[in-house]
Amino acid sequence: MAVSSPSFRRRSLPRDARDTLFLLAVILWTVLPHVGHLPPWCIALTGLVLVWRAHLAFTNAPLPPRWLPIAALATATALTLLSFRTLFGKDPGVTMAVVLMALKTLELRARRDAFVVFFLGFFLVLTHFLYSQSIGVAAAMLVSVWGLLTALVLAHLPVGQPSLKQAGSLALRTAALGAPIMVLLFVMFPRIGPLWGVPQAGLAGTGLSNSMNLGSVGELAVDERIAMRVRFPDRSVPGQRLYFRGPVLTRFDGVLWTPLSIDYPLPIRTDPLVTTGAGVRYEITLEPASLPLLPLLEATPDAPSLDGIEARRREDLGWALSRLTRDRLRFTAVAFPEYQLNQGTLTDRQRQQTLQLPDGVAPRTRAWAEAFRARPDLVSATPAQLAAALFRHIRTDQYTYTLTPGVYGEADSRAAIDEFWLDRKQGFCEHFAASFVVVMRSLGVPARIVTGYQGAEAPDGEGWRVVRHSNAHAWAEYWQEDLGWVRADPTAAVAPDRIFSSRNLRPTPGFAGGALATLSPDLLPQLRSLWESLDNRWNQWVLNYSRGQQLDALARLGIESPSWQDLAKLLVLTLSGLALVGVAWAWWDRQRQDPWQRQAAAVAGQLRRLGLPALPHQPPRQLAGEVREKFGPPGEPLAALLMVAEHQRYGRAALARPSRAWLATLRTEARRLLRTTSPR
Repeated sequence: MAVSSPSFRRRSLPRDARDTLFLLAVILWTVLPHVGHLPPWCIALTGLVLVWRAHLAFTNAPLPPRWLPIAALATATALTLLSFRTLFGKDPGVTMAVVLMALKTLELRARRDAFVVFFLGFFLVLTHFLYSQSIGVAAAMLVSVWGLLTALVLAHLPVGQPSLKQAGSLALRTAALGAPIMVLLFVMFPRIGPLWGVPQAGLAGTGLSNSMNLGSVGELAVDERIAMRVRFPDRSVPGQRLYFRGPVLTRFDGVLWTPLSIDYPLPIRTDPLVTTGAGVRYEITLEPASLPLLPLLEATPDAPSLDGIEARRREDLGWALSRLTRDRLRFTAVAFPEYQLNQGTLTDRQRQQTLQLPDGVAPRTRAWAEAFRARPDLVSATPAQLAAALFRHIRTDQYTYTLTPGVYGEADSRAAIDEFWLDRKQGFCEHFAASFVVVMRSLGVPARIVTGYQGAEAPDGEGWRVVRHSNAHAWAEYWQEDLGWVRADPTAAVAPDRIFSSRNLRPTPGFAGGALATLSPDLLPQLRSLWESLDNRWNQWVLNYSRGQQLDALARLGIESPSWQDLAKLLVLTLSGLALVGVAWAWWDRQRQDPWQRQAAAVAGQLRRLGLPALPHQPPRQLAGEVREKFGPPGEPLAALLMVAEHQRYGRAALARPSRAWLATLRTEARRLLRTTSPR
């Protein structure tokens, strides 16, 4: 039956119940993204309170006594203290804010209680950006703001039955009017040092490590998250030249490869870097990483400009940061693909460090290297000729490049290199790089491992190329007296597509990914590309909008040597000008009246001609009663018209604007009544 249908029950809800249920839905939407940050008891308590409050509104039951929310608040405070060992800080603060807002819904007895809930809701909207500033969170909170504004509009329309659509439209128009001010503040509000920005623990991710063993790079290579975006504004650079240099691993304990030192500040560089040819200018947007380093393109001789962070070049051509950063970094640098590092001689200590092999490690590979060196064509070979011979060996001796080579060295970790190089011959880039370095050191050639990223995806419409964690790579460097450190990438010998075409190995897709790939092999990559392009624009235009870009804008306006004080003055002047415009508009608009007020004034004028006072605060229903009392049956048609106005204004099917036809009918009836009741 229609009586039991959901639509009928929704229409039959009293105004208060409908508005309360709408507010509870907005609160639920606002709290929902916080679920991952809240303790389980807080999620359960909030859900229970919201469901209970919805039941009370739906059944028009009375609110609980005041002592109950107070007792619940005291319990929640104790649980917060127990969960976080403090009531201060981001997580306990957000937890208490969520509890307070949920419990406050049990005290919605007056409009001021509702206003407290609204502003707690706006505060909760802000807290989401303490965890994430992604475009998804921003879009979800935009919906929350619209919902809270709609609830605020409903609270300011206490009379009648305004529809949610009507209130929502008014909230949307109000937000649209404020949007230009919001954009202006975003563009011009000075970014003052550490006061601007928030900790972004949620952005911290994995990345390059300061150590490597067989299998560690392969684990990172199945991570499809973005490590950075790079753009070359002047000319394109082929994929095989994209080597982003990370930690250089020289020390080897038989299992783990580590750098010689990770201390900061770094000693003064003594090794020269000689660059030749033209430099390549490039822009990078670097995602938060777990190491204080910059994976710059080889070879970048000069430090990029970073706001508040110092970058220094190490002797091994790596770039270290003065501190760990959890923020995205955006900078411009110049690299020289043609370079020579450390051209000259190695010190005895450097030679010893780069020839070091622990006793008992890879004994069969070292014996194989001695036999390899004893070949007549290699007896007097240079390091470059030895490296070329090793590459030929990798190409022709049935080595396989794979993401799933299995575990090496399970029985004896010191024999892991032997198992790969001589037995199974299946590995990822770190297997080939580590074995190459062990063999070169066994041949008496100083060598070391370099980790970082290699290659990038094809450029998007704006020229940005995505570098993922799956582009993580390990290669090698060997020493030659007349050239210094020379890059050697054994992966190129076994998997040239990986280096020359940036074709990474792909892990087996999951159930959902496999199903989408079956329907359309290109659908999933296209969806991912579309989302990442959108996310990149958000990062470039919103999250990375910095003080430098603000000052550049001032410089383009003709202000010489602009500072943030100039920016603040310009912002104050602009806001003052807008305030004056607002005052002028209010003065011009002061004569405008609400259409219902104009109708009420017209009705009052007709009734005063009939001798009725018709005060401004009297609704049509009360005026109809006075007409009946004064004129009796002759005044009934006019009283009936006034009751029609009551329903048009405050009834369930209230009109958006007053009816001109009704007003014309009322005037006609008022004149008729005046003629019939006036003495002749």
